[in-house]
Amino acid sequence: MATRSSTRRPRASSQARIDTILEAARELLSSEGLANLSIYAIAAKADIPPSSVYHFFPSISAVLEALISSVHQAFLTALASPPATGLIHSWHDLAAHIEQQVLSVYQHDEAARQLILSSHGMSEVMLRDRQHDVELSHAVAALFNHYFKLPPLPAEIDIFDLAMQLADRIYTLSIQRHGEITPTMAAEGLRAYQAYLGLYLPPLLQRQSSNAQ
Repeated sequence: MATRSSTRRPRASSQARIDTILEAARELLSSEGLANLSIYAIAAKADIPPSSVYHFFPSISAVLEALISSVHQAFLTALASPPATGLIHSWHDLAAHIEQQVLSVYQHDEAARQLILSSHGMSEVMLRDRQHDVELSHAVAALFNHYFKLPPLPAEIDIFDLAMQLADRIYTLSIQRHGEITPTMAAEGLRAYQAYLGLYLPPLLQRQSSNAQ
């Protein structure tokens, strides 16, 4: 998670220190917001010397990148959770399941809302977020392919990524206007998600034979 040149797993003691630093950063994001996040604030919150934070994370951008990685892992874990038996009758049902899983991460993780839905303007962090978005869209595409036989889709755009970005934009507006993702705006995010996909997917899709009901 930390930005180090070695790809070896950290020792247990180092990983424990990394976890402590990231947990402190999460707590500060929840209580103080991104604008007040600093290496020294994290060190004070974690009750460790600033040099210990710098050892693993040379900048705030590095801390945020690690947090974004953990948030996107939470998204992937949520998407890997299978829907209840008999829930998926159409691709609209699958889209609703996917968005509900994404919303569950946002609703329970202040860091996710701060990092993904807030406009922080940090180019390095935004680039890392976009890289993770590609991975998420691939996971969503795999889910759709698992349940349904998809028609030919445009090669030059990723419709699953763009649909996700549209829904996230509505969630961002909800955060800006209401301080939370309200039920109404959550429903509007799903409407936007389904409506955009509906430009490329017919109302009815044939089920994959392994998932026919």
